[in-house]
Amino acid sequence: MPNPEAYRSLPAVDRLLAAPALADARAGYPHALLTELARDVLAAARHDIAAGRPGPDVAQLAAALLARLGEITAAPLTPLINATGVIIHTNLGRAPLSVAAIEAMQAASGAYSSLEYDLGKGERGSRTDYLSAILRQLTGAEAAAVVNNNAAAVLLTLSALSKGKEVLVSRGQAVEIGGGFRIPDVMRQSGAKLVDVGTTNRTRIADYANAITPRTALLLNVHASNFRLIGFTEQTSLREMAQLAHDRGLLLVDDLGSGSLLPSEDYGLAHEALVQESVSAGADVVSFSGDKLLGGPQAGIIVGKAGPLERIRKHPLMRALRVDKTTLAGLQATLLHYLRGEAVEQIPVWQMISTPLLKLEQRAAAICATLTSAGIAATIHPGQSAIGGGSLPGETLPTCLVAITPVSLSVDKLAARLRLGHTPVIARIAADALLLDPRTILPGQDEAVIATLLAAWRGIGHE
Repeated sequence: MPNPEAYRSLPAVDRLLAAPALADARAGYPHALLTELARDVLAAARHDIAAGRPGPDVAQLAAALLARLGEITAAPLTPLINATGVIIHTNLGRAPLSVAAIEAMQAASGAYSSLEYDLGKGERGSRTDYLSAILRQLTGAEAAAVVNNNAAAVLLTLSALSKGKEVLVSRGQAVEIGGGFRIPDVMRQSGAKLVDVGTTNRTRIADYANAITPRTALLLNVHASNFRLIGFTEQTSLREMAQLAHDRGLLLVDDLGSGSLLPSEDYGLAHEALVQESVSAGADVVSFSGDKLLGGPQAGIIVGKAGPLERIRKHPLMRALRVDKTTLAGLQATLLHYLRGEAVEQIPVWQMISTPLLKLEQRAAAICATLTSAGIAATIHPGQSAIGGGSLPGETLPTCLVAITPVSLSVDKLAARLRLGHTPVIARIAADALLLDPRTILPGQDEAVIATLLAAWRGIGHE
């Protein structure tokens, strides 16, 4: 039974807003916003009282109001340190950008720019012409376009080239990528009809040839992304698919997913199909991501032959899926690294991939020595770093891990304290130890990792 006195003890909105604890909020936010929040917390208090719970006092109501204000005003993105050893970590923002890309994006966002203006002619220009020139040079393609991610690139390509028609896909390539997005669903949205060919583990060129009908528009090759088929398997080569498609007057589209412009095997990894190889093999359209192995901002890049690309660029979805000026600036700066032959030295993803094991051992030893001297039980162990982001599934690089085994608190609690530190550090847990992988800790971040760990170990700011 609700206590009538509890209702009467609730303050009026003005009295609540006058609470000393809300002084900073009153100085920093509009009165109308605070009034609305005050009404919300008072309504919640009445609901609690009706449920038989005791009514909160003014201090508790003020705290509840500040909590709601914090939910509204909290920064959506918090910079953090990735110590997990997953280089392209989807949950942590994928590829960190090069200094040049960051500077280019800042410059583009802080002033007007020649986004769609031809300075030489003094008239309207295209926002992607300069990117197209670089991409043609890097990939050997005849034309290029850029949209906001690779899923958008596939959707736009299929919508422009195969709406209302059939698209042949190997049964083993009807994949699901992160977040539950499936190739069949993307195809359905485009208006194309998926036709499975072959079996999950073996698809031959004859399977494609036998499935072609007068309604077939194109053959689609899809990168395996985040899994591998091993054992009794067979996949048709891109060159064979291109030959068949062109002999039958069809198109070949290659969805590379991550997409790379550098040979991954040079760094101890399995071969990842290069964009240049797809173009050379005869694919009419190739799509890939800008923020994975390319190491740039989020984007979906489409390259290929001039005819299909013109149809793609003129499709109505192109405007809906196009990228903004900051993305274009960052992508151009990233692509220029490749054009200048400096990608490994300048792009963080490739810096991490190419870092020698000896250098990682030296950094791990220095971190471990500092922690040990501060009374933290830290040891060094060999380990493996993952590429991540649906790139090179199952492939790892040797690394040197700093392992910390807490005694006075659980490893889960220590990991939580690291996540909630002034500079959050995301680590991984294995065998009841917290592991830090220096491969994904960016240069210059070692001291910040140590400081956050020391504070977490001592419980500073957590208890």
